[in-house]
Amino acid sequence: MNNTSETVDVHANSEKTRNRKAVFSETEVKLQEEFQTLIGKLGVQNLKLIWTPDSDKSVSGEVRNGVVYVYEEEEGKALETLKHELVDYLVTSRIVKPLVELVNLLIKSRESDIYREKETIVDALSKTLV
Repeated sequence: MNNTSETVDVHANSEKTRNRKAVFSETEVKLQEEFQTLIGKLGVQNLKLIWTPDSDKSVSGEVRNGVVYVYEEEEGKALETLKHELVDYLVTSRIVKPLVELVNLLIKSRESDIYREKETIVDALSKTLV
């Protein structure tokens, strides 16, 4: 009897694993389809999508090195995370990044003037100390 119940348990676990893989596969297909639709609508290029469910992550998703990572396991949450990450990427790449580059250029262009002025002030103040 023990052998039979162990066999049934192994079979039940195997069936659960197959069902879970099927659900994951369906979710991944839906995510990839939605990804293609969204990048077309948003005019985003050169991105890939990797869905890697991981409930231990402190974030639901992120974009790194041209890859959108979605960590949510549940399909609805994964789709929302995908949308969020794509919009965040779009705003960051088209608005935030150019502004940061502009500020850095301004700083760089004024760097030598600021240094010279600082040195003039330091020299003047140093001479007043006796």
